[in-house]
Amino acid sequence: MDVNLQFLGAAHCVTGSKHLLTLEEAGKRHQLLIDCGLFQGLKELRLRNREELPLAPADVEIVILTHAHIDHSGYLPKLVKDGFRGRILCTEPTADLLSIMLLDSAKLQEEDAVYANKKGYSKHHPALPLYSQADVEQVLPLVESVAYNAPISLLGGSLVLTFREAGHILGSAIVELDVRGAHQHKRLVFSGDLGRYDSPLMHDPTAIPQADVLVVESTYGDRTTRLADPESVLARTVNEALDRGGVLLVAAFAVGRTQALLYYLKKLLAAGRIPPVPVYVDSPMALRVADLYPRHPTAHRLGHGNVFDFSGLHLVPESEQSKALNQKTGWGIIISASGMCTGGRIVHHLHHRLPRPQDTLLLIGYQAEGTRGRRLLAGEQEIKMFGEMVPVRCHVEHLDGFSAHADRSELLRWLDQFQAPPQRAFVVHGEPPAAENLAATLRERHWPSVEVPEYLESVRLFAGL
Repeated sequence: MDVNLQFLGAAHCVTGSKHLLTLEEAGKRHQLLIDCGLFQGLKELRLRNREELPLAPADVEIVILTHAHIDHSGYLPKLVKDGFRGRILCTEPTADLLSIMLLDSAKLQEEDAVYANKKGYSKHHPALPLYSQADVEQVLPLVESVAYNAPISLLGGSLVLTFREAGHILGSAIVELDVRGAHQHKRLVFSGDLGRYDSPLMHDPTAIPQADVLVVESTYGDRTTRLADPESVLARTVNEALDRGGVLLVAAFAVGRTQALLYYLKKLLAAGRIPPVPVYVDSPMALRVADLYPRHPTAHRLGHGNVFDFSGLHLVPESEQSKALNQKTGWGIIISASGMCTGGRIVHHLHHRLPRPQDTLLLIGYQAEGTRGRRLLAGEQEIKMFGEMVPVRCHVEHLDGFSAHADRSELLRWLDQFQAPPQRAFVVHGEPPAAENLAATLRERHWPSVEVPEYLESVRLFAGL
């Protein structure tokens, strides 16, 4: 058996995760995708979403998802639209999240296209979404859920898949693939996105003792972001924002970060470390995601019940309620998505809040290159929104330590748990400085072969297995 791997995304960038695994034996070829994500951020990356893949979607037999974030799952509707009819395998919480996230992704694309056509600021006439909500409905029947730590045989026994806890978001998984050839067995491990150790919400990433080939993320491969006391840092940030007499607008990913933020705010309010302040969750997707936690009590540390509710919490499901928040003055905390400020209701809040000196914008997740959040973080004084330039007069704060990604020290902690270094390692899902930094460290630790693959690069992992 010959085994090949091609990197169709997350190579020299943090989005668009797609890894094409090809197994060839006795004249038969099997193709699988590990993750199927959208590119986000820089325009040159986003344009790849509309480029033809170097494969026939109908030839792909299986898609294996590490988790539901759009940069890992958001290309699925396009793949199905173009002919894929195979199996989509993921954990049970991820299966529940997919219907929420993919429908939201399609809805935002449709709304953006309508608005762009109305305002005439798109270069495409007419502007069209990559896929529609109707396309998403064709994806969902193909999804099959698999329990953690429950091996499943694929391709007639040539491949055995096992999901391990990754600790990144609800349902996130490390993918173990045991390839069984006529002469040898080999193990491939895809880290997906690894979470943080000692998180109050998520379990620690599972230690993997052995792998022949490892594909590992490197989002924070070049820096440590862990906060010694995240509650105190958040309390100080909230109190400083309220002291300005304005609204604290938090850009938070609907999955993971919003729930973590509510957990901490609930604790701070109960302890009197921040004053009683109305907290508005203006993200319909975040509200639906919060409802999933009680359905999967073993997939996180919080157990049963409504763990995010507290006095002063206001849920904002309707768009008219969201628009009304733009008129709010005085104290208040508004939590909205998307976390990189690229779409969703946060964009309208930014349009109204950025020019207000008394307001504060808090970014609490990774901001990919080319995103509006990254430009705000860099201190740009004007941001283009809805075809016009909006001045940035509000305070902009950033808390890296609230990211759901393992930082450099946590990545190395996880990597150090291998009993012996994998024979080949590929460092992906990181901007070049982060990926190269982590790769250099592993080489210094005498890992046999560590590579940072190029976009579309193809490598032969095994021949005559």
